[in-house]
Amino acid sequence: MELRPYQWEVIMPALEGKNIIIWLPTGAGKTRAAAYVAKRHLETVDGAKVVVLVNRVHLVTQHCGEFSRMLGERWAIATLSGDMGLRPGFGHLARKNDLLICTAELLQTALTSSEEDEHVELNEFSLLVVDECHHTHKDTVYNIILSRYLEHKLRRTRPLPQVLGLTASPGTGRATKLDGAIEHILQLCANLDTWRIMSPQNHRPQLQEHCHQPCKQYDLCHRRSQDPFGDMLKKLMDEIHDRLEMPNLSREFGTQMYEQQVVKLSQNAAEAGLQQRRVFALHLRRYNDALLIHDTVRAVDALAVLRDFYDRERTTKTQILRAERWLLALFDDNKDELALLATQGPENPKLEMLEQILQEQFRGPGSPRGVIFTCTRQSTHSLLLWLQQQPGLQTVDIRAQLLIGAGNSSQTIHMTQRDQQEVIRKFRDGTLNLLVATSVAEEGLDIPQCNVVVRYGLLTNEISMVQARGRARADQSVYSFVATHGSRELRREQTNEALEILMEQAVAAVQAMDQAEYQAKIRDLQQAAVVRRAAQAAQQESQRQQFRAELVRLLCINCMVAVGHGNDLQKVEGAHHVNVNPNFSQEGPRTRQRLGK
Repeated sequence: MELRPYQWEVIMPALEGKNIIIWLPTGAGKTRAAAYVAKRHLETVDGAKVVVLVNRVHLVTQHCGEFSRMLGERWAIATLSGDMGLRPGFGHLARKNDLLICTAELLQTALTSSEEDEHVELNEFSLLVVDECHHTHKDTVYNIILSRYLEHKLRRTRPLPQVLGLTASPGTGRATKLDGAIEHILQLCANLDTWRIMSPQNHRPQLQEHCHQPCKQYDLCHRRSQDPFGDMLKKLMDEIHDRLEMPNLSREFGTQMYEQQVVKLSQNAAEAGLQQRRVFALHLRRYNDALLIHDTVRAVDALAVLRDFYDRERTTKTQILRAERWLLALFDDNKDELALLATQGPENPKLEMLEQILQEQFRGPGSPRGVIFTCTRQSTHSLLLWLQQQPGLQTVDIRAQLLIGAGNSSQTIHMTQRDQQEVIRKFRDGTLNLLVATSVAEEGLDIPQCNVVVRYGLLTNEISMVQARGRARADQSVYSFVATHGSRELRREQTNEALEILMEQAVAAVQAMDQAEYQAKIRDLQQAAVVRRAAQAAQQESQRQQFRAELVRLLCINCMVAVGHGNDLQKVEGAHHVNVNPNFSQEGPRTRQRLGK
């Protein structure tokens, strides 16, 4: 567990008790450096107690391995995540162990809990390690926890833990100019009460020698020359628009911007009790989803999603509105023609490009490994099915599996923490050699060095780009970006490259600031943040007091029938709203649909 010279360089202020952010590339050993800081802290600080916060469940177990190897058996380590089922209270485990590794949501719940066995105070810890600390902004759970820290700091009411942040990409906060990017970095430093962002200066050559940069290639293709299936979906959406009679609603079908519009339309209609309009918006979103899937994978995958939606509509509704009856008939009248077009239409050019990349990478010698990153869980399922069915890939040694996040949805099955760990284990030991993943595999995941990482038609930010690229760590590895010529995805990836350079310039500018000027800016930003959050809290409390929970009725979003009251709901694990009224379950499964206000 020896540290490399560049790791020693970045942790020195932390060993002196200062709050810092460690900025190192993916694969450079941030977690190991943090584990060493925790070890020295436990050895030298009286009554030391460390908490390590992560933002993804699967990182709890992964970090436990790294910290355990560094700390040995002298110190008691406990892990906590929402996927563990029944367990002792958070406060009990925190007081019993020297180091606690947990999801940030669980710490936030414990900080606000009134139960003695569950509750903790922030000053019970002497070192707070924040993994992927670039998420400490706005209303994220990281920032809620650190806002509590700042309130205590500015009031000087109690001793506070040392803070150690870890990140591979601080980002630019959507800024496109240097001044804005510097402001974003300063705000991040203020949120984490950072003395300095640490990155190697004297030992930068050793860092570059250790962290190999993959060869990046843009694998671009042209759009389908003809698209009868997509044209048919758009024709049906036009008919729905004409029936809806909302001329101001955009018709940029098959885009994320259109999806945002119809989601907003659905929410506004539900709140206003306009059931017919809400139903039209819901169905338009499903057609738009189908267009997005069609653009990503195959027409048959898009049609399967639509069929599944309409099958569930028929089997789960207790009563059908006039608009729903018309929409069901519209799909029924056209589903046979859609099925014919789906099987006879041209191949997706992006899939042809992906097949070419996989053929090239997995036909070669050795034991190649790879990750395909795609946007949604639905597209991971569709891509895996395509991999298993594509004739041209049957002779190539590809053993693929999904790696997606937790959390259920109406369209796809989620993965539990145990599912994720099993897939990662098989990938490490070579049983699997290709992961089809969402962003869950981008951050922090300790997976074997990959020969190829494919970003498949993704529209994301510079942080996501840096994180995904960092998975390609093998010598002479390839980082491929697959997209269509002239697409928004291509323009965004090219913008991300410029933003990465801007981020590096902003960090360098902050690091070069006069210390007095830097501290003054940090103090001003912290005071403004505390005032702003106090105003938000007051506004939220005012809204809560406006209506008593027992007087708020919960209506079924489908039929607008009252199915409960506000005091029937209870928040579990700081995230899930559960109806705890025992009479609710007696109404039968048909009433237990999604609830709206």
